[in-house]
Amino acid sequence: MQEVTGNLSGLRASELKLLERLYRRRVAPNEVVSLDLATAMAELAAAMHRQVGVLIDRRGAVEHVIVGDASKLMLPDVGRMRGGQGRFRGLRLIHTHLRGEALTRDDLTDLALLRFDLVAAFTVDATGRIGKLYIAHLVADAPADRPWRELPAETVQQPETDAAVLIAELEADYGKQHRGAGRTAVADQRALLVHVAVGRQHDSEARVAELRELCRTAGVEIADVFIQRRPELDPKYLVGRGKLDEILLRAMQLGVERVIFDPDLSPGQARAISDATELKVLDRTMLILDIFAQHATSRDGKLQVELAQLKYALPRLVEKNTMMSRLTGGIGGRGPGETKLEVNRRRARERIHGLEKKLDDLANDRRLRRQRRGTRGVPIVAICGYTNAGKSTLLNALTNGNALAENKLFATLDPISRRLRFPDEREIVITDTVGFIRDLPKDLLAAFRATLEEMHDADLLIHVVDASDEDRDERFYAVQSILNELDLGGKPRIVVWNKADRIAAQDADVLVSHAGGFVTSALDRATFGPLLLAIERELWHGGKPTDIYWRKSSPLVGSDLSDAPADPSSDTLPA
Repeated sequence: MQEVTGNLSGLRASELKLLERLYRRRVAPNEVVSLDLATAMAELAAAMHRQVGVLIDRRGAVEHVIVGDASKLMLPDVGRMRGGQGRFRGLRLIHTHLRGEALTRDDLTDLALLRFDLVAAFTVDATGRIGKLYIAHLVADAPADRPWRELPAETVQQPETDAAVLIAELEADYGKQHRGAGRTAVADQRALLVHVAVGRQHDSEARVAELRELCRTAGVEIADVFIQRRPELDPKYLVGRGKLDEILLRAMQLGVERVIFDPDLSPGQARAISDATELKVLDRTMLILDIFAQHATSRDGKLQVELAQLKYALPRLVEKNTMMSRLTGGIGGRGPGETKLEVNRRRARERIHGLEKKLDDLANDRRLRRQRRGTRGVPIVAICGYTNAGKSTLLNALTNGNALAENKLFATLDPISRRLRFPDEREIVITDTVGFIRDLPKDLLAAFRATLEEMHDADLLIHVVDASDEDRDERFYAVQSILNELDLGGKPRIVVWNKADRIAAQDADVLVSHAGGFVTSALDRATFGPLLLAIERELWHGGKPTDIYWRKSSPLVGSDLSDAPADPSSDTLPA
């Protein structure tokens, strides 16, 4: 006998027996619900004073019997059968209402999110007498916030709706719409963006723009954007249950299979949202880690990305279903043994320990290389700054190098070093580093700690800022904050306002007069003269930094750097 699910506490054995007998009932394909099945459900609902529901497949067989409380049902996990684009679930939900009400918002939301063929509810009074029957189904061209249609009330005794014809017509219309959308983009490459602004947060537009750039770099197409303002984040769903339902409905209508949240989700929030939907749930950090994984090419870069992913995933390893609770105690083992979840966690911790050891060994190798470089007395200059500020382009222009330079966030992940020759037979090693970005967790920074040593050993930092960026001040302070966090706040530094070709000349003059530093365009070598003189003065003549702007403080952000040997074949540029 198949089991009854839902709120079974307090039910007598005789009531459970009667509920189990509902599995024997059959419904004709053209019927929404048969009179015999509805009568049996009504009698049980009135006697227990609880809602009773069934899920019926298209052959008319009862697949699930569900018990709720007086006001709602707790639906079981119905899996993903027939759940693809343009197809309904192949199940209809029929249940009782004890208070004379029509279909509720919860009923309609379940219809949309679970893609049922239809949802129906019939009223039942205290004596078990059946009242009106209410039916709703999805509509292909309905608005995003109401993708359903409610039919006029009818009776179970004299039904008017032919379920088989209705479902066939609806699925045909729905399939046409989604087949047309499927030609423009693959669902797995599309996502909804969700940003939550807390209190008087004023940088929502900049954060959403940055999130769009991250998606572009990761190869994700944005289907829609949701922005919500809240006095504080919802501790369970980040956005609140009502807003989450709206987001999931929109995803269902657009055929999107992933949702990306900003700010980052806590492990509990990620678990709660995953339980509420079959969509792939990501947050900003997961998106950045995916970009890192795409761009890492060196051995230590790949190890650092894997370490960061494992550290981020470890607290989020949860049991998604009962299959994960299967025990794995072997022969001779006492007690229940370890669950699959515990095994996964233990293996993740072991892998983290192994990766940390390998990265420590690589750090020792880099330390020896830096010691050899130090014996030759070659100064080291490290280029740092926010991601996509033009650091790689600047390095290429200074050294005639060929480092990868793209208009994408984190196009450079593995740092590259080149030599730059000055007059009087002097030369420096100049290193391009991976860009910083705001609001990355400390655990993510810890995974890349080994590659930060190059910046600690540098004699001079060149902080590159995109002068044309409307959000340049916030991004400048973000870089300054992480440098302070890494105890690099006192390191000699030159600020370079890059991409001068994108701003007016008078704006560049105002920028230097108020903020200090040097204005350059990495596409125009004629703008490098003052910068190269400043580097020479700082390294060999004990000059003082000419900027004052960098002394301000800002919120914590994250960065990632790695080491690469110098290329002695690089061309030189006279200062």
